[in-house]
Amino acid sequence: MVDAMMTSRSMTTWSIVLSVLMILAGALAIGAPMLAGIAMTLIVGWMLLFSGVLHLVFAWSGHGARTIIGEILIAIVYGAIGVFLLANPLMGLTSLTVALAIYLVITGALELVLAVQLRPLIGSGWLLVAGIVALALAAMIYMSWPSATLWVIGTLVGISMVFSGISRLAMTMALRRPIAA
Repeated sequence: MVDAMMTSRSMTTWSIVLSVLMILAGALAIGAPMLAGIAMTLIVGWMLLFSGVLHLVFAWSGHGARTIIGEILIAIVYGAIGVFLLANPLMGLTSLTVALAIYLVITGALELVLAVQLRPLIGSGWLLVAGIVALALAAMIYMSWPSATLWVIGTLVGISMVFSGISRLAMTMALRRPIAA
């Protein structure tokens, strides 16, 4: 029983430390959004390059010429975009910002349509709010273009990290209370 309490306390201590580090990293991203945006661009570039390699490897396990050719073409596209992002992180950041704005417009519009269709259901108003927020964010990016490239991705990633850290910290503290008692 005592060992289990010590293990739980140790795990919650680590969770608190990681939560605080996540909050600090998020604050750093908000404070230096261009640096954070470029870092995200490089991470996405490496993930795409790795995905391209995996598709290439998977192509050789394919059955039939169409499957193999399809996987090779996908590998080439992923790899080329990954190399582009790694070689040109600022241009890649611009591309990601445009992609984010397009994503926000599409999801915002779809959420508005869904909110209208589901209007009689309880809670459908939240879809309306989500749609309006997505469209407002897209409009913010559009109205501040091209300078939005320098702050959008890093700021949004930073905000997400801060909120994730706060929610993890709150959950850990709630779990820790019974242990301390």
